[in-house]
Amino acid sequence: MTKKQVSTDDLIAVIIQGIEEVKGENIQLLDLREIENTVCDYFIICTGNSNTQVNAISGSVQKTVSKHIKDKPWHVEGEGIAEWVLMDYVNVVVHVFQKHVRDFYDLESLWGDAKITEIKPA
Repeated sequence: MTKKQVSTDDLIAVIIQGIEEVKGENIQLLDLREIENTVCDYFIICTGNSNTQVNAISGSVQKTVSKHIKDKPWHVEGEGIAEWVLMDYVNVVVHVFQKHVRDFYDLESLWGDAKITEIKPA
């Protein structure tokens, strides 16, 4: 049995749906494909207002992706403290931050060469 190839665009859409279902805020899609030596093609970054919400967003993304495209993250970090949860879907890495941690690390500036798309709430 072979796994059906899921497009990166489908994966991104389902991840964003998972974030929006639990009111993740300030969703940004960073396209890293034009940058040399990156670990993935896209970052999706969003904010939750508490560790409870950060964990809820992380859980919602994983559940939504699993349900719709039968995929699991290759790796997940940070669920214990839930100030910054990272979910690695190989081509797409999802970062769910609490606001103060997002402001501190400022990935959008760090990856300033990326093409950034702001995702408006549906």
